Amino acid sequence: MLEFAGVTVTRGDATLLDEVDWEVEEGQRWVILGPNGAGKTTLLQLAAARMHPTRGVAGVLGEVLGAVDVFELRPRIGLASAAMAERIPGDERVIDVVVTASYGIVGRWRESYDRLDLARGQELLDSLGAGHLSQRHFGTLSEGERKRVQIARALMTDPELMLLDEPAAGLDLGGREDLIARLGALADDLEAPALVLVTHHVEEIPPGFTDVMLLREGRVVAAGPLELTLTEANLERTFGLPLILQQHGRRYSARARTADVGAGDGTTGSPSQSTPAADPVGNHS
Repeated sequence: MLEFAGVTVTRGDATLLDEVDWEVEEGQRWVILGPNGAGKTTLLQLAAARMHPTRGVAGVLGEVLGAVDVFELRPRIGLASAAMAERIPGDERVIDVVVTASYGIVGRWRESYDRLDLARGQELLDSLGAGHLSQRHFGTLSEGERKRVQIARALMTDPELMLLDEPAAGLDLGGREDLIARLGALADDLEAPALVLVTHHVEEIPPGFTDVMLLREGRVVAAGPLELTLTEANLERTFGLPLILQQHGRRYSARARTADVGAGDGTTGSPSQSTPAADPVGNHS
């Protein structure tokens, strides 16, 4: 799906990515973790064939960026991001937001769609709990509703690769947990495309994700299977502070490692004194 070798991206004097090597295989579900400015969104833009590397080789779906027509490549990639959402007209009907992905455009104009297109768009909205929104205008939706509509749009073309840039950003607790549960169900679906999800927070890693890359200042800190690579040591190197990492069923949480402070304030820096929470999405289908 993706094969990056020595990929570097520079803009002026700034190095956004520095000698990144990365491979994504069919069926894998990757999460990209790192602080602001780590290069996560730049990495995703390369994977989406919307940017070229300054140096190195970026292979996407068996093609090499710079030697392929990206307009033929992009329909094979599903992308949901804040930048994409900003391009969607506020008065666009939700069902049209979804089906226009078939033509790789934003904003319905004179193109036509058959019943199968409309039925698939509605089915995808239904699967994400957004079927009742199909006739609403995109500009009237809440942030959580917009996220689900964007994911439906990203799935419309039955992509080989799906890229999600901070899908839980800006959501309240209920909206975040609902979305993560639905992404977990997608990750568990053997027929789903290869997935890459960008986030700042380990709490937003959906169940079913298989691999993780940790980025800091454009460089790869660690990359590999989630259960081996997502460690306190790697997180501390990535975010630059002492951290406690805990696993709750198929979910994770992290917090700063602070010294114990006296009795009576209810805080502690010891993970042994913390009671692991139940899997937050364990009761979701």
